[in-house]
Amino acid sequence: MIVWLTLLSALQVLAFVGALVAFLRRIAATLERIGGLPTSYLAKISFGVRAIEKETSHLAPQVTHLNSGLTTLRDKLGGVDAHLGTVAHTLGQG
Repeated sequence: MIVWLTLLSALQVLAFVGALVAFLRRIAATLERIGGLPTSYLAKISFGVRAIEKETSHLAPQVTHLNSGLTTLRDKLGGVDAHLGTVAHTLGQG
């Protein structure tokens, strides 16, 4: 009886390992199709991202310049706000 149970357990382990290998091969084939070939979707996406990076590389210096201009504008508008506050306070008392 123990021999049959041991044999049955060994067959179940072999069946499990066989199924595991089969599914891992299918997963590997799917992953290869997705990203392993130069014509795969992943390769096309990577090519597109590199193209976008190249086309937008000139924006970084312009954004830095724009940020400095906006900082100056913020400071000047703070002064305008202070003057308008004074005017509102004066008009409210009068």
